[in-house]
Amino acid sequence: MSKRKLHNATHPELHPTATARLMNGLGQWGRNHSSDRLRAVRQSASIFLVMILFVLPAPLQAQIQTEYTVAKDGSGDFTSIQAAVDASKSFPPERITIYIKNGVYKEKVKVHSWNTYLTFEGESRDSTIITWDDYFDKIDRGRNSTFHTYTLLVEGNDFRAKNLTIENTAGEVGQAVALHLDADRVSIQNCKLLGNQDTVYLAGEGKRQYFNDCYIEGTTDFIFGGATAWFEDCRIHSKRDSYITAASTHQNQEYGFVFNNCRLTAEENVDKVYLGRPWRDHAKTVFMRCEMGSHVQPTGWHNWDKPEAEETVFYAEYENSGPGYQPMMRVNWSRQLSFEEAQKYTIGNVFDGWMPPMNE
Repeated sequence: MSKRKLHNATHPELHPTATARLMNGLGQWGRNHSSDRLRAVRQSASIFLVMILFVLPAPLQAQIQTEYTVAKDGSGDFTSIQAAVDASKSFPPERITIYIKNGVYKEKVKVHSWNTYLTFEGESRDSTIITWDDYFDKIDRGRNSTFHTYTLLVEGNDFRAKNLTIENTAGEVGQAVALHLDADRVSIQNCKLLGNQDTVYLAGEGKRQYFNDCYIEGTTDFIFGGATAWFEDCRIHSKRDSYITAASTHQNQEYGFVFNNCRLTAEENVDKVYLGRPWRDHAKTVFMRCEMGSHVQPTGWHNWDKPEAEETVFYAEYENSGPGYQPMMRVNWSRQLSFEEAQKYTIGNVFDGWMPPMNE
């Protein structure tokens, strides 16, 4: 791994000797010409010099560090991930990469809104682990405690993570978030996201979040929130009989969660799992070309005991496979997409033109 990269941002300055020669030359010329012309020329020269000074300022910033290394053994720039985040330039002009060496990093990490264009790159997915153990009752901040239980919170746009495990080890004690995204244009690749209830929280109306080649596990509503999210080639693993998704898609948002080419698996003896239930009444969730294990309930979807939500949710499937795919037995308020309807489900359309990095 490269340890660090420095970006020079210096600018040339007007040389003082050149300035003196120019002014002396004007003085010599002035001895042979009228004083009015001399004053006019000197005034023009002064304006010219001022303009040059504005165009060629002193160095605004000598160095911008764009790479850091975090290592538990002290061989990097920092021993904690949060320290590297806090050292990173706010709103940087180019991407900043934090390389994280193998190790267990027991810390609660926050990527602030001003930490844009930031990348976390682990040395290996299974051995680079960010872990914490907060949960609803432990936080004890009232009804919104769930949103403070994260292990990793990302608020900075254009965030990327790859080759990491992010986990909440609180156990089966209620809501306990591992990854909380509240940012736009986020890409998560080759990561393991581990927890129980509420493992992954995807927040923010209109915010776009992409998952590729990830392993995500949990018990209840372990992928939830109101963002627009695309899951490609992911394994979605249920640890208990419960619900996979709980979307809270905003009413004016065209897309919610899309799972494409994913595998739905479960622990042994788990056999009553629903694809989703609506956290909010306009939830939108689509499973396409996914392989579904026998743990998936034949009816597929649950209304969260809100019959009125059946009129407003959008739950759909297209060309799924496996024993858990029983289209003829699905609830009648879900749908199977036609070929024409499925054509609009492309990454470009769902993300309104944004194309995340593919297989970096």
